[in-house]
Amino acid sequence: STSRQQNQPQGHYGLTSPISLAPPSDKDHIHTQKLIEAMKPFGVFEDQEELYHRTTVLGKLNNFVREWISELAESKNLPPSITEQVGGKIFTFGSYRLGVHTKGSSDIDALCVAPSHVERSDFFQSFFEKLKNQEEVKNLRAIEDAYVPVIKFEFDGIEIDLVFAKLSLPTVSDDLDLRDDSCLKSLDIRCIRSLNGSRVTDEILRLVPNLENFRLTLRAVKLWAKRRGVYSNIMGFLGGVSWAMLVARICQLYPNALASTLVNKFFLIFSKWDWPKPVLLKRLEESFLNLPVWDPRVNPSDRYHVMPIITPAYPQQNSTYNVSVSTRAVMVEEFQRGLEVTDEILKGKSDWSKLFEPLNFFQKYKHYIVLTASAFTEEHHLNWIGLVESKIRVLVGNLERNEFITIAHVQPQSFPGNEVLYKQSRYVSMWFLGLVFKKAESAVKTNVDLTHGIQSFTDTVYRQASALNILKEGMKIEATYVKRKQLHYFLPAGTLQKRKKQRVSDISQNNSGLQCKRSSLGESCSDGSKDRDSRTPSNSSSLNKISKLDISTAETERLFLISWPNSKSQVSPTEMEATVALRTSGPPIGCTIPGYNTVCQLRTCFVQEQHKLSGTLITDPKSASPKQHYSPSSRVSRPPTAGECPQKAIDGEKARRGGLAQGGLKAGLITDVEQRLSSKELPDSSSPVPTNSIRIIKRSIKLTLNG
Repeated sequence: STSRQQNQPQGHYGLTSPISLAPPSDKDHIHTQKLIEAMKPFGVFEDQEELYHRTTVLGKLNNFVREWISELAESKNLPPSITEQVGGKIFTFGSYRLGVHTKGSSDIDALCVAPSHVERSDFFQSFFEKLKNQEEVKNLRAIEDAYVPVIKFEFDGIEIDLVFAKLSLPTVSDDLDLRDDSCLKSLDIRCIRSLNGSRVTDEILRLVPNLENFRLTLRAVKLWAKRRGVYSNIMGFLGGVSWAMLVARICQLYPNALASTLVNKFFLIFSKWDWPKPVLLKRLEESFLNLPVWDPRVNPSDRYHVMPIITPAYPQQNSTYNVSVSTRAVMVEEFQRGLEVTDEILKGKSDWSKLFEPLNFFQKYKHYIVLTASAFTEEHHLNWIGLVESKIRVLVGNLERNEFITIAHVQPQSFPGNEVLYKQSRYVSMWFLGLVFKKAESAVKTNVDLTHGIQSFTDTVYRQASALNILKEGMKIEATYVKRKQLHYFLPAGTLQKRKKQRVSDISQNNSGLQCKRSSLGESCSDGSKDRDSRTPSNSSSLNKISKLDISTAETERLFLISWPNSKSQVSPTEMEATVALRTSGPPIGCTIPGYNTVCQLRTCFVQEQHKLSGTLITDPKSASPKQHYSPSSRVSRPPTAGECPQKAIDGEKARRGGLAQGGLKAGLITDVEQRLSSKELPDSSSPVPTNSIRIIKRSIKLTLNG
């Protein structure tokens, strides 16, 4: 197939004529061979033995499906003439069908096509049970309520994601061609979605002039995207099919170029692309089926897509509807970097390994949001993080709609939670979002409220979990604002590349470093320089480096305090000042939380002590509104009165001199009555959180940014 396409006369591919028909030079061949050698250490090429094993597994699965469909026909008393030839077939799509699957870990996306007598319920019941009885099948699970319903399993060591579609045909022959639009006739939307994966993949392969060059270029681009943290459809970046369509478009524009040139042209074209102008591999087609297709002229919602890449098979859809303004900006920046690097490579000033250098995400930004999802059991945790991960793009969208935020960049990789930080929840996953704030036009302080965006996100997740009946006791989502220099409390030193070594000192002595008191833990943050897994008991000796607060168990369930004092030597006069007020709210309407009245009893000593440190005494929820400025002049400087605790480690004047009142991140704590959020911070009545007895903790995050 490859040689036939290489030798065929040059045709016209895509919507426009090619940019260049120039044949490759000897130097292009040398650069392409070096590109191949640079990719080999990353395991992107599968050897013949592994390829043969995959082919064998697919053959067994195909026979297994045909056997099941025939048995089902007999059980439904179909005529023998039909039972003997009902057929059934397995089609592949995705990276395996494109020919770019990687070594070892790559799964196979497969489609089970059945005749009209087979129902979807049969697939998720009788076929599922038949799979369960096979010795070769492991880790079997069905996700029937997914956007594209799927059964996931391992078959003889190969991971399979199998979707289902039934056709309006009495039999399914071996020579069935799914590219024919007539196969979509009279099908429900779930079957059309299932068929779309295979139809799109086959159409991409048909629309590229040279399969060998396309595949090698796509391997390079996918490896680059994964290394640079922009490969994740679920997180708002691009998935495999989107990257394939972008590469296919470049192949259409440079039909005779080799992979080394195509990679360079890929970055050149898409770093300068006029988004949201769509990327199309062929003209949009109409059909007698009248299915909904992507068309901003007809569909108003399509006009809001910021990076449309349109699938070439009917019904044409935008494969990048998850992309936001922030994730597009991140990808365009990476396109520009890729262009600079590949230009250097082609000039002989660098090598291909530089293109695949990983993104140093944790040195890229000054401000971060740490998002954690936790549960008490491993099974609950897997379900919980899957749901949370699928909704993180909602949080990104909420944050970037804040008028003071220009970029909200999520790192697609999750990390295990620090055992010391999250002791009560044995299974914890963390995600990190880098934030870029708009530069203030004047020296006036700017108040930024992140509360509503974060609360809206958590409400969405809890509501979805309740609808799917997976919300269990112990499942929590928490969002925390941190600065770059505090990341080492959450991540091991090996993850924080190029991080300057920092000495953790006793806060009670020098007012510097991180002080993290979490009520749900009863312990302080540990030094993150030690690599800890969230499921492994940790050594608590490092806790002695950070001051502790004696809080009862009941109190710790309602308290969350973070204070990040900064010395003047650590903060330049032009550095942004961030003042964060964190508070927990009362239970959502309809939620029953046992012992709520008792867990709200906070020690007067602690509250008043922290009010002194934060420079304000909060007695009304409105005092925490984003319009209020916290200044050193508002600091409480009077002697303690009856009922107040004397200062122990830090007095107000020392805190001011140490930079706490001038710059660091401060926390205000609201007590029982004051913990209720104002109505404008709660979701509207059209999206209530679920009514159940699960504890749902919310908090407000408000920043004051200096100009």
